[in-house]
Amino acid sequence: MKLILIWCLAAAVCAVTTAGDTDVPNANIEPARAFFETFTQLGNSFDPAIADKYADDAKIQNKRTYPDGRVRTMTMTAPQYKQMMRQVMPLAKARGDTDSFTNTTFTAEGSGVLIKTTRHSNLKDYDSPYEILVSPSANGAWFIREEISESRP
Repeated sequence: MKLILIWCLAAAVCAVTTAGDTDVPNANIEPARAFFETFTQLGNSFDPAIADKYADDAKIQNKRTYPDGRVRTMTMTAPQYKQMMRQVMPLAKARGDTDSFTNTTFTAEGSGVLIKTTRHSNLKDYDSPYEILVSPSANGAWFIREEISESRP
């Protein structure tokens, strides 16, 4: 399965293998698992509709570590991120820039669920932490409210 992680003008589409245990019993854990499964299936098919899984007010943050040791934390608005995801999808597909995910956990946080996992960049061959906070809207649709990731160029 693939999951899309896109920063700067480069694209990263992620192949996801989820593995993990529920940390805290909660009625929202299973819907969050289902959301994550759908999210990864959209990534697997390089579907730009994956951008629609982000809430319009989602917090998007990426800590990028450069080869010379510099670290830059980038923050984007959800509308900017969603637009960029849609634009770079063809590049991501052409590159086959996939990631594998392991050690995935689902932890209840209020009405939402924090999903933490270890992302392995298959193209660049490195591991990094990745987490998303998901929760349902008033109409019951689930969205990513926060995404915190790390990457390398």
